[in-house]
Amino acid sequence: MGFLNSRQKQFYLPEPQTDFIFSIISEEFGVLGVIIVVSLFLLFLYLGFKIAINSSNAFNKYLAFGLVFQIIVQAILNLSVVIGLIPVTGVTLPFLSYGGSSLLISMVSVGILIKISKS
Repeated sequence: MGFLNSRQKQFYLPEPQTDFIFSIISEEFGVLGVIIVVSLFLLFLYLGFKIAINSSNAFNKYLAFGLVFQIIVQAILNLSVVIGLIPVTGVTLPFLSYGGSSLLISMVSVGILIKISKS
């Protein structure tokens, strides 16, 4: 539909800025927007696993793997809800959905990953 011309956010979706932000991105930016969002999550997965593998401490290795796995599973759940594979669960899309506690936990997880990568 084009940037800022989405019809779904006008009374068709219950909360377009939170759980269904991916549908608005895909409607406004098309396939290119979907590819960008999915590729950024795949890049996060790759870099997070690289941090986990290169960690010297076993605790840091498992912690990094767990944090990356948590964010990726949350993203997969949200994308599955938006495309209609599973029923609506209320899980937000990490880093993109509007929500204070989800965004806070995602950012803290990334901060811990950065600290693990520096040590």
